[in-house]
Amino acid sequence: MEQQDTGLDTPARIDTGKPHPARMYDWFLGGKDNYPADEELGRQLVGFAPDIPVMARMNRAFMHRATRWVAGQGVRQFLDIGTGIPTEPNLHQVAQEIAPDARVVYCDNDPIVLAHSEALLRGTSEGGVDYVQADARDTAAILEHARRTLDFDRPIALSLIALLHFISNEDGAYELVEHLKEALAPGSYLIISHLTPDFHPEEASRKVTDLYKAGGLTMDMRSRERFARFFEGLEPVAPGIVAAEDWHPELGEPVPGQEDVRSGAYVAVARKN
Repeated sequence: MEQQDTGLDTPARIDTGKPHPARMYDWFLGGKDNYPADEELGRQLVGFAPDIPVMARMNRAFMHRATRWVAGQGVRQFLDIGTGIPTEPNLHQVAQEIAPDARVVYCDNDPIVLAHSEALLRGTSEGGVDYVQADARDTAAILEHARRTLDFDRPIALSLIALLHFISNEDGAYELVEHLKEALAPGSYLIISHLTPDFHPEEASRKVTDLYKAGGLTMDMRSRERFARFFEGLEPVAPGIVAAEDWHPELGEPVPGQEDVRSGAYVAVARKN
């Protein structure tokens, strides 16, 4: 397996006093790579909405299914922004199971993800895996680094899983997606999952948003119409915009406990022609 130089030899400082979405997600999934601040906010959220850990697993299961589907369409390059702490199987493991020569670039802004990037860099001998620490809004730096591993003249699957609801319109959520879309070659795919208020009572969605904001985090759970805007100019893949659990469930195994749970997330995959 070819590995690129990340250029990240100097360890970044981990702010353990403030919750971080990647570490909270790890806590929801039962991981150990989180801190008291992450667990505290996580417990507050689960205390109000006990299904959140199941919803997190449903979201991750969508990522696995979408990766399998896109790899099945012949795509051999993946750019995953908002990677999170490694939880097997990781995206490259799913992709390389179908296509051993698949090349994957991961990106996250949390130093603890970098600390575990060695697990993300273990792939097949035929493929390539790289990792860059960068903020999702710094698309220029992400694209510059990704070009060391990925050929942007060929199709790429751009994966933004459970990321964009942490970025407000004012912080450029739509602009960063447009910038990334513009860099993709025809035949590329955009894969997004995103929390929405549409599946739950308005009061409950407002409470979750307020809890995140109280923890110092942005939370913008977008409606279907606002979610669809991310895919402007692309051709939707069937079944279009649906709840996470409804996107090609035949491509994966059901998540334990999901039978009576709504994921609370819209998902979609679309193609650039």
